[in-house]
Amino acid sequence: MSTSMSFQVALNFEDGITRFIDCRPDETVAEASYKARINIPLDCRDGACGTCKSLCESGRYDGGDYIDEALSDDEAAAGYCLPCQMTPHSDLVLRIPSSSAAAKTGAATHTATVTDIRRHSAGTVEFALEVDDRDALDFLPGQYVNVAVPGTDQARSYSFSSGPDQRQISFLVRTVPGGAMSEYLGERARPGDRVEFTGPMGSFYLREITRPALLLAGGTGLAPLLSMLEGLTRKPPAHPVHLLYGVTTDQDLVHLDTLEDYAEVIPGFTFDHCVADAASTARNKGFVTGLMDASTLHDGDVDVYLCGPPAMVEAVRGHIASLGVTPASFHYEKFTPALARETAEAA
Repeated sequence: MSTSMSFQVALNFEDGITRFIDCRPDETVAEASYKARINIPLDCRDGACGTCKSLCESGRYDGGDYIDEALSDDEAAAGYCLPCQMTPHSDLVLRIPSSSAAAKTGAATHTATVTDIRRHSAGTVEFALEVDDRDALDFLPGQYVNVAVPGTDQARSYSFSSGPDQRQISFLVRTVPGGAMSEYLGERARPGDRVEFTGPMGSFYLREITRPALLLAGGTGLAPLLSMLEGLTRKPPAHPVHLLYGVTTDQDLVHLDTLEDYAEVIPGFTFDHCVADAASTARNKGFVTGLMDASTLHDGDVDVYLCGPPAMVEAVRGHIASLGVTPASFHYEKFTPALARETAEAA
């Protein structure tokens, strides 16, 4: 293998901040991190202490040499690794057991220009940005950034609705009366406006697909799932991926044409949607829980990704529990306008 090439390693810290580094196949992840001035936790550097033990969520690597006290066979089989010993054989995603501040790093800041503002409905707006340093912006499908609201001292968190490889980035926003970003997008936003944002952040992102996946979206919670699907157009899954999308009224439905397009190009991808409003013209009326049973969840052999408002997230979690099914992994993100988002996962 040529040592002139390098792989991209995403370091996801406990506080949700993600930094990306380049790592050659002949250097350890720890060496590449320190070269990038990111001080991931280390003590011994020779595979003896386990201080740097991390979880590899995606990618292939050589684990290197270490003693059992630092990393047991069971831990290694579960995907744990030692960055001080491991060398990459592909791009990697690692969960690092420290905060970004402890590693003497932080979220990156980027400046961009508004290129498009699309009002899907009275309550849903999408806007696109052209980033000044687009090549320096990396993110994992599903992550978010904090966007400074132009003309105010406030910021709001939004998930990318675009994929990591798309040149323009986009965000899908639920507008609320009196909201800082809602007022900006509704009254003042124009193409050419300058916007600053920091990130990427968040532990809600697409892992390597090693079994069937079920994606669940409520309203503008569709945004990070669109990013995930765009990512799958570049790396087609070897297992089926099904999306359930629920909204309140017909006017809230967005990107059905985009989902149709993804169903054409992503092998094994299917989707369905429902509308809660009894007056809806949609085929399925009600909530996404009405479209879920044990078979939808592959009797537990499934990775679940759920993004929506708190009430929907809790309803889905309760419904899955009532079915007596425990998914292999469960990643969810709750969002509330103007409030910090909550991300969590359950094995």
